[in-house]
Amino acid sequence: MRRLIAYHCAGERLIATLDEAAGDAGLLIVSGGNEVRAGAHRGMAMLAADIAAAGHPVFRYDRRGVGDSGGSNLGFLCAAPDLASAVAEFRAVAPQVSRIIGFGNCDAATTLALFGRNSGIDRLLLANPWTIDAADAVDDDLPPVAAIRAHYADRLRDAREWVRVLRGGTDLGKLVRGLRKIAGNRVKAPGPLARRLLDALADWGDDASVLLARGDATAIAYRAIATASSTRTRMIDTDSHSFSRAADKVALRDAVLATLRA
Repeated sequence: MRRLIAYHCAGERLIATLDEAAGDAGLLIVSGGNEVRAGAHRGMAMLAADIAAAGHPVFRYDRRGVGDSGGSNLGFLCAAPDLASAVAEFRAVAPQVSRIIGFGNCDAATTLALFGRNSGIDRLLLANPWTIDAADAVDDDLPPVAAIRAHYADRLRDAREWVRVLRGGTDLGKLVRGLRKIAGNRVKAPGPLARRLLDALADWGDDASVLLARGDATAIAYRAIATASSTRTRMIDTDSHSFSRAADKVALRDAVLATLRA
């Protein structure tokens, strides 16, 4: 059974959803970006139903200023109080839960890594963690440098892409901007946010694992800064950031269940 729950965080009314089940290992889903708790294409709502059907309760919530919740949206780096209040509410409405596993995609994964331990979460599964500092974010619709390098490396090895260029099937303006971005950004040490994330993952140790969409730009950017990380990492062979394809959904469900049962 799925039910709506209202509770409070910092004086604001938050709305959450509980997919009920009898298991003592529960899943807390944190939405990425400014997505509502249902997730992209209702992906998180469908994932919650599958996990609950397998016997594990699932709690999803809208942080302040997002979806059905009140207050101002202060972004993922200011979401520690929202996370802590969600964990407390989850334990209150599902008292049989003795272990909470946190799952989030993109900047929600980073929120969980940074603030999950102090919020009372026991274990993490982080999908495509966000590592890009606001100062490095671009407004020219280009992905991170590491993703551009990977993308063009693949294309330059494909003879069909050269034919597309010669026939005018490639956006040459965007191609030039991408090459300029690569040229202007040599390999460098991780930025402040990436460093915080790596340090947090080191603190989590074996209690955290990472799930990456192989062709996703955010995942590629994470891989570029996490080469020395000992955090266990699993790859799903997709370029869908939200694991939107049917096979992606099965792989994501299996990874979540494996983490819950570990």
